[in-house]
Amino acid sequence: MFPEITVTELGEKLKSEEKFILLDVRELSELENAKIEDSRLEVTPMSRLAGEGPAALSETVRSQEIPVYVMCHHGSRSVQVTMWLAQQGYKNVVNVRGGIDEYARKVDSSVGFY
Repeated sequence: MFPEITVTELGEKLKSEEKFILLDVRELSELENAKIEDSRLEVTPMSRLAGEGPAALSETVRSQEIPVYVMCHHGSRSVQVTMWLAQQGYKNVVNVRGGIDEYARKVDSSVGFY
């Protein structure tokens, strides 16, 4: 098992001043259709992680000092990345269940759909 939050919980966190990273693991082309605009957003496609491993992550993520919420389109890739990061020794990584699609449907439709 791995930790998860709902898109509603993520929406509340995005309204707060809480320090965290929202790690979007979708491909860059997907961001053209749907994207959360927030200063805590970092984009590292899963394909890049597969090729480069942890070196693909920003220094902030690699420092493991603040929570990392992992998101993709529907939640499948983010589950894989969350589990992979946990296997790499990351302690504070959390999957966003349902991904940006569910976030757009339940929290903020302005982020877009595809």
